[in-house]
Amino acid sequence: MSDQDEIRDLLMEIRDNQRLSLQKQEEHLTVAREQIDRARGQVQESIELQRQAMDKVKRISRIAFPAIIFCIVLIVYLLVRYF
Repeated sequence: MSDQDEIRDLLMEIRDNQRLSLQKQEEHLTVAREQIDRARGQVQESIELQRQAMDKVKRISRIAFPAIIFCIVLIVYLLVRYF
């Protein structure tokens, strides 16, 4: 009977360890899912900020490029007129 008790105790210990292992795996999975969700949110925020930056660059370039061309034309005009 002693061997059977020892085997039963070992099997119960294995069972308990497996339950603990499954519990730890579930905790890790939960943490991993939270990290993935957080990363996904950060990526979406980054994409939105990049879109906003590109929109601002487009708006500024609509004003800056014509102004630069105008200044170059004025400089060329002044060079031609005075030299």
